[in-house]
Amino acid sequence: MALNDPDTAAHAWARYRRLMWWATLVSALAAAAGVALLWWMEGPLPWLFLTFTAGGIFFTVLLAAVLMGLVFLSSGTGHDHDIQDLSEEENDDRFA
Repeated sequence: MALNDPDTAAHAWARYRRLMWWATLVSALAAAAGVALLWWMEGPLPWLFLTFTAGGIFFTVLLAAVLMGLVFLSSGTGHDHDIQDLSEEENDDRFA
């Protein structure tokens, strides 16, 4: 069930893209909520400040979602299990 199989890879990447669309929506909502909260607490602020604040919130949330999505993609397709960890063999020989 690794990403080498075209059917599995197509399904996994489609799922990842769907997750990224939802993450983009959540990021936009978080940015809008952050800017609205600032506007409510502080009153009118310079548009440049609000733009950069919204961008910072949006891209921070989106980056977290992208990285977690890649972790889920790697784990969910069995890609993590295909990796051979040579350090385990070295540790077994050393402690035997």
